[in-house]
Amino acid sequence: MRDVMLKRFEQPDDIRTFEKGKFELLRLGGMTIGRATYEPGWKWSVHVGRSVGATSCAVEHVGMVLSGRATAAMDGGRVIEMQAGDVFYIAPGYDSWVVGEEPYVSLHFLGADAYASSKKG
Repeated sequence: MRDVMLKRFEQPDDIRTFEKGKFELLRLGGMTIGRATYEPGWKWSVHVGRSVGATSCAVEHVGMVLSGRATAAMDGGRVIEMQAGDVFYIAPGYDSWVVGEEPYVSLHFLGADAYASSKKG
């Protein structure tokens, strides 16, 4: 049994890179924590969705914005903008893109079985 686990994003368990972005993953106990870093001009449907043949993300996200701004546009029409300090829940079925000229960085908290589905974006 482990009493304490300590990890850093400088040495992630997994990293997914794509044009204008990366998603680093740490596994701790029954959780997976991701750090998304997207450059200005990044858009999910273009830089992730195109490679998996999807126009919207099918993964549920719970997280917190550390820096920058991004828009989430739900398939049903609702559009929100997230900025540093916002804690968010986003249901599957949306497109997202970076707003402005600053990189967007956020943390994502995934359940134990979400690790496999996080491969979709």
